[in-house]
Amino acid sequence: PEERKIEGHVDSASRPRTPKISREYNFRPFGSRSSTMAVGKNKRLTKGGKKGAKKKVVDPFSKKDWYDVKAPAMFNIRNIGKTLTMIEAHVDVKTTDGYLLRLFCVGFTKKRNNQIRKTSYAQHQQVRQIRKKMMEIMTREVQTNDLKEVVNKLIPDSIGKDIEKACQSIYPLHDVFVRKVKMLKKPKFELGKLMELHGEGSSSGKATGDETGAKVERADGYEPPVQESV
Repeated sequence: PEERKIEGHVDSASRPRTPKISREYNFRPFGSRSSTMAVGKNKRLTKGGKKGAKKKVVDPFSKKDWYDVKAPAMFNIRNIGKTLTMIEAHVDVKTTDGYLLRLFCVGFTKKRNNQIRKTSYAQHQQVRQIRKKMMEIMTREVQTNDLKEVVNKLIPDSIGKDIEKACQSIYPLHDVFVRKVKMLKKPKFELGKLMELHGEGSSSGKATGDETGAKVERADGYEPPVQESV
């Protein structure tokens, strides 16, 4: 056996060298040409197709829903269209009894009797003149009256009729109304004036002799009777 070992012994120097096999592998993803993988989104697979492709142009008005706006039954022409000029004005006025009011007025231009054209638009200068007239008439009607008289004028809408007559020479108007009144400031509370507005009591605000109460004398230790139901 020792001879076999000697016979089978081979010197390492005389042994032929085998080439070393590298164990470093470079994996490539399927369908890609680059050897390295990108971090993040793949820009080639973005939505929208090719760069610079034109989108289909769609008219935005084709997707809108259209409605016919109808006015209340009190108006002669109920179908509201953009064939007139709407003029609005507001003014802050103080009444004689100290109430500070803000009045809002609105009016519309009117077609003439023999007019063929569908539209009745007022020029910018005419709109300014009409708005000035509205403010003047509202100021005049409120400044010279107290709150009760102003309310009596607002109920039949006499202020709107005066504005229609005054603006007839500038441009014919119709449906002129004082649409809203705001109370910005009111004077100190007085019971007499409040009762006078409601049609009760005198202007002096003093109570009459019949309305004054009389003192009732009761015995000491008096207790009211217990009621069965309240």
